Amino acid sequence: MTGKIIGILGSPLPKGNTALLLDRALKGAEDAGCTVEKIVVANLDFQPCMEMMFCKEHETCILDDDMQAMYQKFREMDSLIIATPVMTMGVPGKLKSFFDRFQVFFMAKYVRKQSFFTAEQRARRKAFVICISGMDIPEVFVGAKLTISAFLTIIDCKLRDELLISGMDTKGDLRTQPDLLEAAYAKGFALGKTLNP
Repeated sequence: MTGKIIGILGSPLPKGNTALLLDRALKGAEDAGCTVEKIVVANLDFQPCMEMMFCKEHETCILDDDMQAMYQKFREMDSLIIATPVMTMGVPGKLKSFFDRFQVFFMAKYVRKQSFFTAEQRARRKAFVICISGMDIPEVFVGAKLTISAFLTIIDCKLRDELLISGMDTKGDLRTQPDLLEAAYAKGFALGKTLNP
């Protein structure tokens, strides 16, 4: 069975280091037999969550913007790759707003007790997280990991693997670091193989 994997680019730079890693991971998943789709969050037109609570009783959001299509895509996908830089010890603002708009899934799962996913789907849905940081300090990934973990729990997608790269201020262009690009490819391939053993 061919699986569908979505890759989220959280960086505002469409051709930066985070994008390079995501592209390699998606190539790995594709080579493992999956259908892949890349979503560049910076290109989406949407508002942040306004807490209007429409989703408390409905399966969508009252705000009519690009997130409407995202909800359907995230219900149909089998697994997910998230690629983001660390900004202010967390994820970039637009990516955080993207995550926040999944209150639609939160309300279905925790308030109405009507999850969008069957037990079989929940067992299948896995995530691979790529996160890079310019700084090289002990807790640089903690904030981003907490936010991403909450998001994955809300959308019923279990963390399978991660690639955390610190010290990017000194590493520079990752095209000069083929081992890191290969690691992203290998982990993307492994994620794809969970859907196509």
